[in-house]
Amino acid sequence: MMLSDTFLKRPFAHRTLHDVEQGRPENSLAGARAALDAGYAMEIDLQLSRDGVPMVFHDYGLDRLTDAHGPVAQHTAAELGKIRLKGGDEGIPTLQEFLDLVDGKVPLLIEIKDQDGALGPHTGNMERAVCDILGQYDGPVALMSFNPHSIAKCAEYASDIPRGLVTDTFSSEKWKIMPRARLDELVSIPDYERVGASFISHHWENLESDSVTRIRKLGGSILSWTIRSAEQEQQARENSDNVTFEHYNASTKAA
Repeated sequence: MMLSDTFLKRPFAHRTLHDVEQGRPENSLAGARAALDAGYAMEIDLQLSRDGVPMVFHDYGLDRLTDAHGPVAQHTAAELGKIRLKGGDEGIPTLQEFLDLVDGKVPLLIEIKDQDGALGPHTGNMERAVCDILGQYDGPVALMSFNPHSIAKCAEYASDIPRGLVTDTFSSEKWKIMPRARLDELVSIPDYERVGASFISHHWENLESDSVTRIRKLGGSILSWTIRSAEQEQQARENSDNVTFEHYNASTKAA
């Protein structure tokens, strides 16, 4: 399924339009409301609760973003909904709650966080749950993951939803807990055709790499992450079709 032009027109607010000083934590409903008001598309992240509910949350653990501790996966959705996000007055939202708020008004770029632990094949539960929910959603949405096995599952469960790969230079410095051999495999983006991807979301400082150039020649859309200034945005737009941004207001909004 190809990524439509809808996803190339509005910049993506990274983890919603978050600003804790304004009471808007990342991946929060408050951040989503701000993005909607500003006319931005949104990028969000998903983790799975203990009872199999997709939650809009980036980290595996609760410690950085809340005053709670331990893995997200050790708590039920109801429990997670009562855990307040730092810098805000709301709990961790479910994907369904998030979709109810957005209601198709802007495109959503949804990253399924790796559930295998090493970007390997032990996936499926999260992907099935997400695709079941999105099957009832009438709005522009695309799925992506660093884990190609996850996107292969999405192709199986919801072939009509556009899907892509989140890609990087995969340096050992940034990916300290991942096996070096696995990172070396992923650098060349070898799974793009296999999983039926139509786009990648690549680190903005490496958009001229041979791997990205190959995807561009295949007709894939090139998104870039994570832009943190107008200067970075200008550079990224020279070699990408859209940007994912935070900590400033991206230059292009919907008319």
